[in-house]
Amino acid sequence: MKVKIHRLFQYLLETTEAAPEAIVGFSLSQSPVLGDFLDDLDPAQTLDWNNRDFRGLPELREHVLRQAGLDRVCKAQDVLITAGAAEANYLAIMQLLQPGDEIVVETPGWPQAEVLAKAIGAKIIRVERREANGWALPLDEMRDAVTPRTKLVFVSNPNNPTGHLLQQAEVEELVRIADRAGAWLLVDEVYAGLEWQGPRAPSVAGLYERGITTGSVSKALGMQGLRTGWLICQDAELMMDAVILRENASEIMNIMGEVIAEIALRPGRYESAMLKAREEGAANLRQMNAWVDAQESLSWVSPQAGLIGLARLPQAIDSDAFATTLLAEPYRTFLLPGSAYDQPNHIRLGVGGGAAVNLDAGLERVALALREWETT
Repeated sequence: MKVKIHRLFQYLLETTEAAPEAIVGFSLSQSPVLGDFLDDLDPAQTLDWNNRDFRGLPELREHVLRQAGLDRVCKAQDVLITAGAAEANYLAIMQLLQPGDEIVVETPGWPQAEVLAKAIGAKIIRVERREANGWALPLDEMRDAVTPRTKLVFVSNPNNPTGHLLQQAEVEELVRIADRAGAWLLVDEVYAGLEWQGPRAPSVAGLYERGITTGSVSKALGMQGLRTGWLICQDAELMMDAVILRENASEIMNIMGEVIAEIALRPGRYESAMLKAREEGAANLRQMNAWVDAQESLSWVSPQAGLIGLARLPQAIDSDAFATTLLAEPYRTFLLPGSAYDQPNHIRLGVGGGAAVNLDAGLERVALALREWETT
């Protein structure tokens, strides 16, 4: 099995040394700093693993269940702390899929499942979200795609990268669709908690015996550098399979990631951080919506949740060429081309990052680049 590079990661690798002055499309909330946690850290904290549980600090796992609304449904043993949601997804997909199995994925969507499925030799069935329908997940097409041959269904809610939000009834219908086929249903919830239109939907791990919820502190809390996430599932065999695979990969969770994440998710502190993230995200989204409306050559479906969305470029502009041009002088601005999500006529816009991303200047430069592109 060889995992091949995806366009999203390839573009990030290619542009690592570009040193942009502004970022339009930042995908996580403004990050806290280590000093915010020093008063709650123990200087005598060992840097060995937590010495208590291979699944992660018990109190951290309790916090994870509470923030997901699963504390009355699931137990701490149903939670595995991982190196971000990416590792959680990896552990589930690699242990569930075998060569020849079918996996149903959404497009556009988070590409990790498709990358791993290709490497495994699984058959990939795509269900297309369409911009004309507000990037909604077409459940009728999902019903047709999921058959007794389906081993796993993988979606994100809120959707990454469009920001479309599945409502409770839609998640429950996804459960019925998966259950009829005896398939696993994995819902990546990295943007959960940042809902702009409607409430947070129930986590699938509490709705379905083969339901898997993954998440992390990376996006809403802006703590991507901790590499701390989780996998939640009530199936004991799957959870043990994930523990076994992680033992042969990252082995055990990093203790500082566990400890700081536990502090960040404590009652009161978590709610305060999320309130700040929602206020800042909502304000930036209002600014982004007004800016897009002012651009004659751009359109987008404003995200219902999360910090990113896809904007449509004029037909004559290729997203890769446009993104590359923006990185150079005089613009020095980073954004992600839609080709990273198989949407080459789009660019990813985002409202995260706080003051450090210099969003105002970035938007001015993107607008200038669009005007100058159209006159050449």
